[in-house]
Amino acid sequence: MQQLGQLQQSVDSWREMQSRVADLLELTDLAIENSDDSLFDELTAESENVAADLARAEMQLTLSGPYDDRPAILTIHSGAGGTDSHDWVEMLLGMYAGWATKSKRPVQVLDTAYGDEAGLRTGTLEIGGPHAFGYLSAEVGVHRLVRMSPFDPARRRQTSFARVEVLPTALDDEGEVEIRPDDIKMDFFRSSGPGGQNVQKVASAVRITHLPTGLVVSCQTERSQHQNRDYALRILRARLLARREEERAEHLSQLRGERVSAEWGNQIRSYVLHPYKSVKDHRTDYQSGNTDAVLGGEIDEFIEAYLVTKLGG
Repeated sequence: MQQLGQLQQSVDSWREMQSRVADLLELTDLAIENSDDSLFDELTAESENVAADLARAEMQLTLSGPYDDRPAILTIHSGAGGTDSHDWVEMLLGMYAGWATKSKRPVQVLDTAYGDEAGLRTGTLEIGGPHAFGYLSAEVGVHRLVRMSPFDPARRRQTSFARVEVLPTALDDEGEVEIRPDDIKMDFFRSSGPGGQNVQKVASAVRITHLPTGLVVSCQTERSQHQNRDYALRILRARLLARREEERAEHLSQLRGERVSAEWGNQIRSYVLHPYKSVKDHRTDYQSGNTDAVLGGEIDEFIEAYLVTKLGG
């Protein structure tokens, strides 16, 4: 029913667009016929509005996958680069949280695993709002950072890598992914902070092993063991859903994209902070010199450029 409603909304939107274009053509003919210069300002403004709305409508065509309208579970894994790569994970986590906030989307930290000296080995967010998975699927892949390392006493240039994985959430209320109690093993342990130090005296962190598949999910973000268990199960359901869809797909990872190692040569996007400042997407060649804005969450242009390229490809 929900899908039917979305289809009807899409049809209505295109019909409205068709009507606006027809009105625009009629107004153009009227301006030419009467040689009325005062209408041209109105024509210009409305033409720009229609063009922008058409671009947005075209974008919606790329978000027609069966899970594109779902909330997204986004996980960032550190790659090559040592402590700098752990710091890079934390920076990317902030970038995606910033994107969600700027887009007025709900965002929640589901899990973090601290690095030995600084930053995070992994971090997981759940981001909601319209077509969250559809948009964020454009971010799947390896992200490369080049900068002067703040962790190197000699302040040498360091290249770091992190891999972004994006999964659609599973619908709990519809029983989309069933997890039987006998199929999981739960372990409880004390959560750790930076440098591996234990930050809690009680075993509130949760590790869940799905015995039939061997998938392991852990969560230690919250002080409540019950809350960490719920978050871990949410992530596990998303991973099981992705696994099921991958098994159905002719090519591996229709949802997650091809899994590659987070190292040199595999990056989809490079963020260079030294010796110059630039962010470039290697799939579309779209780039920006405003690195601070991008790392603050202004990534819509990168996402949209990729989705349009994907539609044309």
